[in-house]
Amino acid sequence: MLAKCPLRTCALTMKILGIETSCDETALCVIEGTGSLDHPSFNVLGTALFSQVKLHEQYGGVFPNLAKREHSKNLIPLLQKLWTELGETKTSSSNTPLSPEQIKHLRSLLTHEPELFEALVPFIESVPKPAIDAIAVTYGPGLEPALWVGINCAKALAYIWNIPVIPVNHMEGHIVSVLTSSQNTITFPALALLISGGHTELVHIDAWTRYSIIGETRDDAVGEAFDKVARMLGLPYPGGPHISALAARERAQKKSDDSLYTLPRPMIHSPDFDFSFSGLKTAVLYMIKNIPVLTDDIKQKIAYEFEEAVVDVLLHKTKKALLTHKSSSLIIGGGVIANTYIREKFLKLEEEISGLTVSIPEMNLATDNAVMIAVAGYIEASINTDVIATDPNSIVAQGNVRL
Repeated sequence: MLAKCPLRTCALTMKILGIETSCDETALCVIEGTGSLDHPSFNVLGTALFSQVKLHEQYGGVFPNLAKREHSKNLIPLLQKLWTELGETKTSSSNTPLSPEQIKHLRSLLTHEPELFEALVPFIESVPKPAIDAIAVTYGPGLEPALWVGINCAKALAYIWNIPVIPVNHMEGHIVSVLTSSQNTITFPALALLISGGHTELVHIDAWTRYSIIGETRDDAVGEAFDKVARMLGLPYPGGPHISALAARERAQKKSDDSLYTLPRPMIHSPDFDFSFSGLKTAVLYMIKNIPVLTDDIKQKIAYEFEEAVVDVLLHKTKKALLTHKSSSLIIGGGVIANTYIREKFLKLEEEISGLTVSIPEMNLATDNAVMIAVAGYIEASINTDVIATDPNSIVAQGNVRL
């Protein structure tokens, strides 16, 4: 049950349905959160996810309207799958058909998601009200057409089940994703490095929900740069894993530090904490133009040098921010931290900086997922229980919202 309590003095216990549709992952989960913010504990009761990566390969990136359509088509089947996993699908004699007024309201709410509406009504009528305390849903940043699907689904479920909706910032989700592991203990002030396809940010954290961006990319995000360089090398989308695989092979075969293919480290010595990867991408482009035949061996060497350049910049800026802001906890989140080499290099910072702890989400929680959204919902409710009184109708998609 959700209990009101003064900040950080007592514990909530909440079961939360998480909904994430910010990009090309349709994701749902139910978690149970307990404990104060000093020592929260999370039990993932069930998850369901559909990745659209294969559908977007032909576009070389995520096509927003296709993502929206797929979310509309897949949310209810995934919810059915999740409910089966949770044992929530047993029909009850108390189940009653929706009233004409309820159906009319749902139809109006889901005007732009007719496929979702058609699947939602029979699903609602076939299951009893679940034992959950709130719904946490991503409202941004992300692709607005995709975000709206998740938001409107949350509003529809909240309307029928009379359950509050907690709007969650997707980037906060990446930050708090590390809390699902009991091994990660965060002390404040902390620093977060968020690296994904759309973001590269250094975030100073005074306390949970108190964030300030101290550095960010001035052009391409790091994940975006990986994908663009992969495209130049003729590698499939998404390009990051393919670049990393080639780089790892070159790293294993490399006999010296000398390289015929050297790339710049943009802004590595700038006085701020900002990043720039557009110039690095352009340097790769010009390098390739001067190579008569782009063999597999050359692609491997370029991939290695590119990944090394990215890691050098990320590490240098992050270490500088840690020392400047005297942070003893470093959180790294976002899809790019699924890169094994980047994980290894950042974990070694604990050996370089005395007293530093580095927290990285489990591999399955590095990319977009609903668990991090539900955890962020718990954090928001723990900080301010009034958040559960949010009027669902006031929640709107904000594609460019910041922390």
